[in-house]
Amino acid sequence: MQKMTKSLVASALAMSFALAFPAHADAGKTAVVQEAPLRAHLAFLASDLLEGRGTGQRGGDLTVAYLEAQAMALGLKPGNGDSFRQSVQIAGVKTQPAESTLKLEAGGKALDIAFGKDWVFAPGDATAAHNFNADLVFVGYGIDAPDQQWNDFKGMDLKGKILVMMVNDPQPTAEQPNRFNGKGLTYYGRWTYKFESAKRQGAAGVLLIHTTPTASYGWSVIQNSWSGVERFQLAAGTLGTELQGWMTDDTARALFSAAGQDLDALRAAAETKDFKPVPLAAKLNGEMKAAVRKVEQFNVAAVVPGTDPKLKDEVVIYSAHWDHLGSQPNGGEAKADTIFNGAVDNASGSAALLAMAQQAKLAPAKRSQMFLWVAAEEQGLLGSAAYASSPLWPMAKTAANLNLDSLNFVGATRDIGTQGSERTELGKLAETAAKEMGMKIAPAKPDLAGGYFRSDHFNFAKNGVPAFSISSGRDYIKDPAAAKLKAEAYGPRYHQAGDEYDPSWDLSGMVQTAQYTLNLGRLIANGAKLPEWKAGDAFAVPRNK
Repeated sequence: MQKMTKSLVASALAMSFALAFPAHADAGKTAVVQEAPLRAHLAFLASDLLEGRGTGQRGGDLTVAYLEAQAMALGLKPGNGDSFRQSVQIAGVKTQPAESTLKLEAGGKALDIAFGKDWVFAPGDATAAHNFNADLVFVGYGIDAPDQQWNDFKGMDLKGKILVMMVNDPQPTAEQPNRFNGKGLTYYGRWTYKFESAKRQGAAGVLLIHTTPTASYGWSVIQNSWSGVERFQLAAGTLGTELQGWMTDDTARALFSAAGQDLDALRAAAETKDFKPVPLAAKLNGEMKAAVRKVEQFNVAAVVPGTDPKLKDEVVIYSAHWDHLGSQPNGGEAKADTIFNGAVDNASGSAALLAMAQQAKLAPAKRSQMFLWVAAEEQGLLGSAAYASSPLWPMAKTAANLNLDSLNFVGATRDIGTQGSERTELGKLAETAAKEMGMKIAPAKPDLAGGYFRSDHFNFAKNGVPAFSISSGRDYIKDPAAAKLKAEAYGPRYHQAGDEYDPSWDLSGMVQTAQYTLNLGRLIANGAKLPEWKAGDAFAVPRNK
């Protein structure tokens, strides 16, 4: 387990004093990201002192205080009136299966299934208790997609029902190889969309059928995220359905069989746009109980005002999530280590934003630039969702959002990842920024797991703002074979207690990614007009106000 040393404390304090007295801003100066502040911020944010930056935990509060203090020391302007903080009201929800009497009934009897092993459930509306006596309806993929001429609901009244859905989206066919983006996952296939879709239908709840191929992860991921742990959701605004949950494929097969239906036949039918909802001779009965608490977290927003009298009213937003998984007793690879430090995910992005902001302050652009550290990304992009619902800067005047999450700790590369930029006019600017740094854009790959929809930029995209996450390249300059192995070795540490800062890391690649992001942001901030979405893209809609 990593321990915070006196030297690290000293370096962090020294950096704070250094940042408190920045040089005079010069609009003509080149903004060059420095490794020293980035490394100092990274080491501190990933230290045990911040206890893994958990949502609803003391470490999260300390992190917000640190980011706020550093923004003040840099001389940045508060992004929310006279405050750097934006309140994010969150509900912590922990299902109490032992106190719940919830059961699935079909064929006149309850299924013999256990919470965690066979299915999981939780309230989606931050309410501690619900009683159900609701019919189940199979709605295929649960998709209403006008752009694909697809509607799984066909106008059926589903108010008060429990909707049973498949995850992923309709698969490509020989006749339609590119429907729903072919092999790539669209947002219609994400489980978050399914929950939102059920809410729009007025359903009482939704149960998703899990398979490893369609979800892209095993049932153990569902178990770990839903069983015996506190889950978080927004406590205000548009809440979810009364019940949200998953069931294993075996549970679904037993349920459908008991209800007199052939699951495989219904799955095949759901692959066609002629599919209609199928009422099941099955019910959800009983009471669901959960422990619910309200938690206030904060986004941190700081601004470098633009220099152009007119364009300064528009903004480029750089974002990164400050949270990780916090302290989890008896968690981690070794029981002695209960702190999930999240050095790469995402102390790296948060540190990069601080280092970028330091330089942006010294060399401002025509448009304003906001540095936004969002809360509770690990809990479902909650901080960025809260920002999008109550933006601190009008979305109509937000030029773009460039997001950083899990940066390159291995070494400098010849390429940079900009997947998602091709959806908008940012794609050409991304190529220009790469060329100016002697780099190239990494080849795009089919988005099989829906990565575009799983980072904070997506909440901006849903509101019409051109947005994407910038990722590390993989064409390493120094010792490519060893660098690739080092990058691959991070996989087992992802979301584990072993994601810790290592002072021996070569941060040239991290600095490179931060520099590229700042350079691209400055191209946008100094551009003649706001970038737009490409015609025909699913998010090619006017920016929300």
